[in-house]
Amino acid sequence: MIDAPVTPPSGQPALRLVPMPKDENMFGDIFGGWIMANVDIAGGIAAMRHARGRVATVAVNSFQFHQPVSSGDVVSFYAKLLRTGKSSLTIAVEVFAERHPQRPVTVKVTEATLTYVALDAEGRKRDMRAENA
Repeated sequence: MIDAPVTPPSGQPALRLVPMPKDENMFGDIFGGWIMANVDIAGGIAAMRHARGRVATVAVNSFQFHQPVSSGDVVSFYAKLLRTGKSSLTIAVEVFAERHPQRPVTVKVTEATLTYVALDAEGRKRDMRAENA
């Protein structure tokens, strides 16, 4: 697979990690589940900030893997708010891997869209619009 260099979004990523050999599958690629879990964390961080409180994942609307991730890649998860509802938030997460430290190249490896719901202290949906009125 050819690494097609790209420029990640401007700004700081919601999350940045380096996967280790323990995160590899039997073929030496990072488990898709590791990426999925961290996409959910990055999206949850963005949703929590916009909701100004507790959130829960209610849907994974789309998830697409473009390239594998390897141990030692610096993986950055960029999250942005797409839309808000009464109690829900839809977040897009783009994942980029920086590879080959001797000749660095950054590639887009994954993209996903997730929906979160804002919760109150008892774990019930809460109306975010009422809080901002």
